[in-house]
Amino acid sequence: MLRKSTLTQTGTGDHDHSGFVNAADFGFSPEASGIENTRVLQQAVDQGGTIVVNRPGAYKIAGTIYVGGNTSMVFGNDVFLKKVDELGAFTHVLLNKGALTKTYDQNITIDGLHIIVNGMDVCESRVCGLRGQLAFFYVKDLRIDRFRCMDLGGSQFAIHVCTFEDIIINDVIIKGDKDGVHLGRGKRFTISNGIFQTFDDAVALNAHDYTTGNPELGWIEDGVVEKCYDLTAEKTTGFFCRILAGGWIDWRLGMEVQQSDSVVSNGRIYRVMAKNDGAIYKSTTQPTHETGNRILDGINWVMVQNDVTYTAGVRNITFRDIFLEKPRIGFSVHFDNDKFSRSYYPGAIIPAQEQLTFDNIRVLHDQPFAFLSINTPIDILTITHSSFKNSGIQFHGNKAMQDYLKTRINILGCVFNQNGPMDLITNSVENKEILLKTSSNIERHDDFSARVIPGNGCIMVESDLTGLKA
Repeated sequence: MLRKSTLTQTGTGDHDHSGFVNAADFGFSPEASGIENTRVLQQAVDQGGTIVVNRPGAYKIAGTIYVGGNTSMVFGNDVFLKKVDELGAFTHVLLNKGALTKTYDQNITIDGLHIIVNGMDVCESRVCGLRGQLAFFYVKDLRIDRFRCMDLGGSQFAIHVCTFEDIIINDVIIKGDKDGVHLGRGKRFTISNGIFQTFDDAVALNAHDYTTGNPELGWIEDGVVEKCYDLTAEKTTGFFCRILAGGWIDWRLGMEVQQSDSVVSNGRIYRVMAKNDGAIYKSTTQPTHETGNRILDGINWVMVQNDVTYTAGVRNITFRDIFLEKPRIGFSVHFDNDKFSRSYYPGAIIPAQEQLTFDNIRVLHDQPFAFLSINTPIDILTITHSSFKNSGIQFHGNKAMQDYLKTRINILGCVFNQNGPMDLITNSVENKEILLKTSSNIERHDDFSARVIPGNGCIMVESDLTGLKA
């Protein structure tokens, strides 16, 4: 049982350190202004331990609340945090303190939070590339439970976590226009029991990203996305899950760069921050600054991180018990290559994504959208116990590289519901090699038949499906 702390009436804000703090004891109230609520809630959170908000109501918030390590925030039923513009627009409702100094915060729990965006949808942040309503950067042992957001805008993600270890995001309902859960680099994570109705991606595993989309680059690995629903809506873009990779090179004299390009220089990673207009810049001055940004040769170079990697991607991820109601591409494994971002710089190390598993994926719509759309190298895809309609796998290039490497696909114990022929695999990548094995599958209709379209590549098949059997 939660125990209310006792405030001493000294006028100094002292209280007994019982382990639980009720934010109401500091003056946090549905009747208070956003300015006052922001001030007193920050005081409560600064105590650490467990901070409780249990009185029902909509609490105005006029600024970001900074959360340190060893802190739990517990929100009761019918409690809302509502963003209001009393001191100017702001980005994050919650941000961990270490995000500002790239210092890890550990052991943070956010339980029962329901935010009302209230039209305050701000992309700019004190941390370049961090844009979540809930944002965590340099964090370990993070748990977010029972989160709700029903009015997400078109600029900010609902939950944004980058440079992490050991996070659990469970029981979320997110509706609106931008990404629901957006992850940057990190390891060991679970996203579970999510209901999404988002115009953009429900879940984004963006190891690479736009300059404004993640504050650091690297690998996302060893995770599970499970028991999630992608609800239909009148309009849409994006995917249920975006799986984004990238690669870059050492800075060199005279290299041409564009918006969001990355380079390694002087033991650091730098990125181009420019307009999204497709402009190409020639770099003749090496970026070497230790922090912030510098304009060199008309190029705005942002220093991103001190630990060097040349590739970013996603590996060792399991998706299971996913229900795809919205008619759109389910999972996109890809590079960006447009005026906003070029994920792969020509000549970089090939970032081959690794071992993605899809178990009990249910395609519920009837539209001919790909279940998997792939335009990066990937080694192994395992698909089990899933149910498909007219939704196959598409391989396509974006002229980012010459060799997309070999992909092995294993499809086991699935149900194929298509009434008639189905393009199971379609390839348009030059010289692409694909090995397909299928077994123990069920065809719902007698006239079902599967086919593969190799294009100018090669698809080797060992299959139990009608149309592909030897």
